[in-house]
Amino acid sequence: MRAYIYTGGVIDPAYITEHPKGEDLVIAADSGWENAKKLGEKPTVLLGDFDSLGEPQVPNQVEVIRVPKEKDLTDTQLAVDYALQKGFRDIVLIGGLSGRLDHTLSNLAILEHLETLRVHALMTDGFNRVRFIRNNSTLIPRGAYTYLSLIAADPVVKGVEIDGVRYPLKKAKLTRSNQYAISNELTGNCAFIAVRKGGLYIIESRDAKGL
Repeated sequence: MRAYIYTGGVIDPAYITEHPKGEDLVIAADSGWENAKKLGEKPTVLLGDFDSLGEPQVPNQVEVIRVPKEKDLTDTQLAVDYALQKGFRDIVLIGGLSGRLDHTLSNLAILEHLETLRVHALMTDGFNRVRFIRNNSTLIPRGAYTYLSLIAADPVVKGVEIDGVRYPLKKAKLTRSNQYAISNELTGNCAFIAVRKGGLYIIESRDAKGL
């Protein structure tokens, strides 16, 4: 089972392929309620201080969790904590990658935090799909995104490998000051990515035409 958390920001519903089903948990964090509606999803939990959404008008069966406006954590962080408390080990965050840069960076840091807890997680807004790995490997299947980029999350990241792409790497070193693994492209059905030591953001992206 997965937990789906809808947060604020601009999304492109046509390119979001992750949808809840069955017993999945569906949470809207504040203005993420509107993004869930755009995707035709029906959250069972609405959490937030409602500074963005305003006073919510939701069906009676939706659990509304109101939190103080003055708090230490963002609504998205609180929604993630709620999912973890419910025992979910696979979390998808929809939205949260546009608008205020401080919120975007905070949301990306959530992926790092979840990795330390060994929770599988990804974040997407239809323009980007982001994962985070540390001292690990993963497969990225071909999708609707044009580019595949690796961003070093530590000062030095060693033993980076990427295969199944236009510009493969083997035993490479990435640094925070030299991010050269950008705008790669898949050549087959999937890409293999591994890192021996350090953390990597794996970003699938496409150009946001018309915005």
